[in-house]
Amino acid sequence: MNTIRNAGMRAAALTALALLVAVSGAAQTAPAPEWVAQVDDYLSSLAKQNRFSGAVLVARDGRVLLSKGYGFANAELEVPNTPRTKFRLGSITKQFTAAGILLLQERGKLSVQDAVCKYVENCPAAWQPVTIHHLLTHTAGIPSFTGFPDYMKTMALPTTIPETLARFRDKPLEFTPGERFSYSNSGYVLLGHILEKVSGQSYADFFRENIFGPLGMKDTGADVASEVLKHRASGYRVGPEGLVNAPYLDMSIPHAAGALYSTVEDMYLWGQGLFGGKLLAQKSLDAMLTVAKDYYAYGIGVDTQFKLARVGHSGGINGFTTYMAWFPAERAAFIVLSNIENGTPPMQIETRLARLALADKVVMPPAAKVDAEVLARYAGRYELDPALGNMVFDVTAEGGELLIKPSHSDRHRFVPVSETEFYDFDDGGDVRFIFQRDEKGEVTAVLIRGVGPADARARRLSLPAPSVAGNTTFKLKGYPGAKIVALAGTFNNWNQSQTLCAREADEWICRVDLKPGKYTYKFVIDGNWITDPANPERENDGQGNTNSVLVKGN
Repeated sequence: MNTIRNAGMRAAALTALALLVAVSGAAQTAPAPEWVAQVDDYLSSLAKQNRFSGAVLVARDGRVLLSKGYGFANAELEVPNTPRTKFRLGSITKQFTAAGILLLQERGKLSVQDAVCKYVENCPAAWQPVTIHHLLTHTAGIPSFTGFPDYMKTMALPTTIPETLARFRDKPLEFTPGERFSYSNSGYVLLGHILEKVSGQSYADFFRENIFGPLGMKDTGADVASEVLKHRASGYRVGPEGLVNAPYLDMSIPHAAGALYSTVEDMYLWGQGLFGGKLLAQKSLDAMLTVAKDYYAYGIGVDTQFKLARVGHSGGINGFTTYMAWFPAERAAFIVLSNIENGTPPMQIETRLARLALADKVVMPPAAKVDAEVLARYAGRYELDPALGNMVFDVTAEGGELLIKPSHSDRHRFVPVSETEFYDFDDGGDVRFIFQRDEKGEVTAVLIRGVGPADARARRLSLPAPSVAGNTTFKLKGYPGAKIVALAGTFNNWNQSQTLCAREADEWICRVDLKPGKYTYKFVIDGNWITDPANPERENDGQGNTNSVLVKGN
């Protein structure tokens, strides 16, 4: 549940960013404080369990306190990760794209208030009101092509920017530009097109000459799978039997939305350069860090953690998950790059590291005493309003404590501040969970406060009936210990949070209301995708086997 919670950029935080760089040039190291050994033990334990593989850098007061690799860059050859291992960054790329656009604005090549149609031939009529500012802040309303139903089938195919633009240029806008925030990879690919057209350079060449070179980032660039790249990490995911290779993604597809690779040490140089005035004028940096909507600025999130101002962004791409956070007033940096896409989330790791490294600044709310009987009433499965995001979590009561298990994450411990209000210990108390009851006293939902300008609501789910006649019932045996089982397929755009299942003895039951037709699907068990062992009907969608089912009419 640890998401970027943009609380608006405070003026003090903006000026404090300039203090982030205590030294120039390469990262400096210092004797490690005692908590570094705790962090090392924690990360080493995760690596042994295949819950983390990657590299981590922690700095405070301008000094690097930890820079180390864990697990394997290549599991088949047992090549260890190091601070110089190169990882795909995913959406962390977006802050580089934003900085590149601002550089071009400083040079008088464009303005963020320009209409995108100024730079797009045969521009769709729907895009006429869209500006570069809208693209940078995910407020344009252009649908994200990575959410289209055919994305999984096309992600392995090389593409060009015009071909990628053609996938979404004729789609209607999801809302009036500037009306609200909706994360869109399409918008950042379009920014990449604008950057290349205005600069007259390829995306890779522009950043090599204007950012990576000047900042000394020798181990950062645009990823091209065919190139021989020293110290490149392979991407993995955890399957039922252990690590498996992640599905192939041609890196021409993400482009300016997520195609860069880097190391933890280079990312530290990036932060020093960006926030230390080596790259952008202060006016441009202020613009980059000014929140538009939902805590998002230009390619980066601005929020608080432990009530301390934080700037950061996460990334996720086939085989890789990443997160980097900067605490300007504390001159602290936390960079987590992982080559396991469904292990312990880097944002969760960052929270653990930040709580230890900033312990002298962190004040946790006091805990209240709540009876175990009351805690038991909150147990159940909850789903966040789909309009806000795809998030499902289980709440359980064990040993006098309340635990939360979000989809694709480890279990966290809830700490009560009253009988109905809790905070996630792993999130530092910034976000509150308030359980709601109906007139009968039954728990119906939980309000999540602190994730946005308004409370988010997660409804308590009524589990599907244990048996339903017809072709809309899917049964799965052999996984009685699973925590969360879901069903994803062509009927719900492969969205695993849409169809949840209930356990009956050693069998899981999923119910979907389907119209007549042919569908393909997979079960998702605690984040791991598997084919239905009881269904012999299988097809290959280009990325691996899926099950197929034919739903007949009445």
